[in-house]
Amino acid sequence: MTRFVKGHGTENDFVLLPDPEGAVRLDPATVVAICDRRAGLGADGVLRVVRTDADEEARGLPGADGTTWFMDYRNADGSAAEMCGNGIRVVARYLVDAGLEPAGDLPLLTRDGIKAVRLGAVGDVTVDMGPARLPATEHKVTVGDRSWPAVEVDMGNPHAVVFVDDLAEAGDLLAAPVVEPAFPDGANVEFAVRVGDQHLAMRVHERGVGETRSCGTGACAVMVAAARRDGVTGPSTYVVDVPGGRLTITERADGHVELAGPAVLVAEGDLRV
Repeated sequence: MTRFVKGHGTENDFVLLPDPEGAVRLDPATVVAICDRRAGLGADGVLRVVRTDADEEARGLPGADGTTWFMDYRNADGSAAEMCGNGIRVVARYLVDAGLEPAGDLPLLTRDGIKAVRLGAVGDVTVDMGPARLPATEHKVTVGDRSWPAVEVDMGNPHAVVFVDDLAEAGDLLAAPVVEPAFPDGANVEFAVRVGDQHLAMRVHERGVGETRSCGTGACAVMVAAARRDGVTGPSTYVVDVPGGRLTITERADGHVELAGPAVLVAEGDLRV
């Protein structure tokens, strides 16, 4: 038996496993079983929260010496992921609500390095996601018999951003869109439309999961791609609507991208793993 907490960020939902001493061993089959929405608890992914010095992988990551906690994030198919923007907000909210960290500034270690999180005792959580990278590679995304050019954006994990006239053009997203040339380890694919001035809406197919109600790194990728498309220079803030709610994305003067949005803990209990 191990403790679990169920939480979500704009309805991108997770099973969080508090594991301060590094005693929980997660294999892909266990993650898949936990995330199964009929036979398990059901989630888009698993967040194992472990002390940095108690985890062998974490101790070997850059920035390990400057953090207390490591976010070990797994997609619903059991694969490990570099970063999860909604997930890290849920982790931060858990650590503060559980009394393990005070509200304020909280550095958290991920496979994409240290992320600086800022939160109060209640309310939204803000994450410094670091700078976005836009490689020059040209991609094409295909769904059914329709294709679009895609902008590659690296937010610590890979994204292909497509601008469409209507989000329904993405279809049911039950299968992964075809990306050419393919990313070596797959990619999240975002479909975005303009709602208003610096206001976007999106849908996303996440690698290893499928379509989700939200994707934090995806919203950042969409914001950055839109800002470049709009010719925006200097600091800017966009609102990004996702099926599960609303996120606010700011690109700062130093090029770092901040993600702000809710993180909600909804249940806790014991899990047989």
